[in-house]
Amino acid sequence: MSGLLGVYTPPLGLVLSDVARSLPLALWVLFVVHVLSRWSYEWAAARWGRGVGVYFARKVIHMAAGGLVALLVPFVFQEPLVPALLGVALAAYVYLPHRTGRLYDWFQDPSNISEVYYCLAWAVAVLAAWPFNVWLAVYPLFLMSFGDGVTGIIRGIRQRRRVKSWDGSIGFFAVSAPVGYLLFGAVGALVAAVATLLEKAGVVDDNISVPLASLALLLAAHAAGLIPA
Repeated sequence: MSGLLGVYTPPLGLVLSDVARSLPLALWVLFVVHVLSRWSYEWAAARWGRGVGVYFARKVIHMAAGGLVALLVPFVFQEPLVPALLGVALAAYVYLPHRTGRLYDWFQDPSNISEVYYCLAWAVAVLAAWPFNVWLAVYPLFLMSFGDGVTGIIRGIRQRRRVKSWDGSIGFFAVSAPVGYLLFGAVGALVAAVATLLEKAGVVDDNISVPLASLALLLAAHAAGLIPA
């Protein structure tokens, strides 16, 4: 218990060091949200219409912001509080336009706040997994970032609309399973399969169900000794 408490109460110097380390990543995320995603929206909208453009922009943010930063977390940060707070801060940043009605209309949809759920799930995953193995958080975030990102691009091009079609699900699994196997063996591939089915089912917003259910499975496998510490 004392060890766990120490994880969540790091020395102030460590936190301040991580704040400094986080600044380039925060600037990168803002660049992705306001520039790169907008370029991708304009490119896709010109070819397949506004709906596909918005879909593309969202997936670019998933991969280039959430996904890339998640992959860097084990190498950049020394404690979990700063990366988790960054996730919460971004959740607030993308929620505010929904409250004010001044949406970033190249990627935000007034009918849902999925991007807010994604940011919060990102933060929860980092906090929950850090005491055990931070890669237990990185892989679920990879699933929701790159697996779901590829899924959306496939469906956007082939279906020209937001739909839970099997071609996208095949893309999700094809991207996710090899990485899961590389990190966690058969358990990782199994988690990829479960995440694929959860994303396809869409019973609960996949920005919540995919990362958190995948994290829960990995934590259970870790506790059972099925994957290394």
